[in-house]
Amino acid sequence: MSRVLLGCVVSVALVASVITVAIAAEGSTTGTVAPGGSKNRAAWMAQGTYGVMTHYLITPKGNTPEEKTAYLNRVVDAFDLDHYVRQFQETGADWLIFTLGQCTGYLCSPNPYLDGKAPGRTPRRDLALEIANRLEPLGKRLILYIPSEQAADPALKEIFEYAKAGHEDRYFEFLRQYSVKFGKLHHGWWFDSCGPHPDEYWNRYLAAVRAGNPDAAVAFSGAEFCCGGPINPVCKLADYHAGEIHLLEDGKIRRDFLPPGGDIIVTPERMLRKRGQEARYYLPDGPMIDGMQWHCLLPIDLTFNPAIPNQFCHYTDKELFEFVRRIKGVGGAITINVPIDIENGHIPEDTHSQLVRLRKALFPK
Repeated sequence: MSRVLLGCVVSVALVASVITVAIAAEGSTTGTVAPGGSKNRAAWMAQGTYGVMTHYLITPKGNTPEEKTAYLNRVVDAFDLDHYVRQFQETGADWLIFTLGQCTGYLCSPNPYLDGKAPGRTPRRDLALEIANRLEPLGKRLILYIPSEQAADPALKEIFEYAKAGHEDRYFEFLRQYSVKFGKLHHGWWFDSCGPHPDEYWNRYLAAVRAGNPDAAVAFSGAEFCCGGPINPVCKLADYHAGEIHLLEDGKIRRDFLPPGGDIIVTPERMLRKRGQEARYYLPDGPMIDGMQWHCLLPIDLTFNPAIPNQFCHYTDKELFEFVRRIKGVGGAITINVPIDIENGHIPEDTHSQLVRLRKALFPK
């Protein structure tokens, strides 16, 4: 089989919807505790080193559901967990964001609710739970990743009858059963492609994903840092900002959105621009934003946005280390997304080596 490296692609339609949301002005950073005076569930993110994320996503091959399930099992069974955990440890990261699934209709961890409705969408091996059990004795934390209810894979939407009343309850039950299964072995969630909702909706969402661990830190991404609109989180009841970044330039976050299929040019200085659009930049000035932990998710060596080629997501040690140093210097938190080989679960050696150098330079203890 060919070597496959996968990453998430921003939902342009949802990005556009978030841009129009009337929320606080860009640059607002207030508060020292979570909204409503509750405890800061994400304090450990600022206190720790940094996080690593990998998008382990499987698109099964086959002509029948049975063939696709068999393919899913072969790939998941081949995941080299010892190598993956060893690579993760060597980065010095304190937490891992790992995908349950995204955009393929298949997941890497059994779920009683989903398996009861549509058997074959999850593997026999519970890879995500195995990872959780390996991280716990190491003192590392696991954050689970999956798209939001409104951005679920079309196959899952059909299974959960998205077009019918009660679809939210069905999706939340699906998430609740994951949370209960992982229990205290999971420490947070990161949800992609989120749009605005009333607090009642968010509270039901949070109750479902904290069913197994009331202290789980949760983030909902509206692609705020990279969509060109306000930077403030789409959900003010979250614990930390999802903080999706598409591109760094001159050590700062590019704020202007580069649309896939748009008129993107490369300047003589090797900078990406949408023709006629000025570049915009942003850096945090403190540890909090809208009363929650400031956090960003930075891809290296693998783009989140098809308008940005992978090579523009490769940064020199000087560029990457200085950016991480700036974030940590104001009390922020950062997770670095890296490629993964779907065939065996290995992080590419060049990328892994850079994270090892990052650990030695910034977090030598």
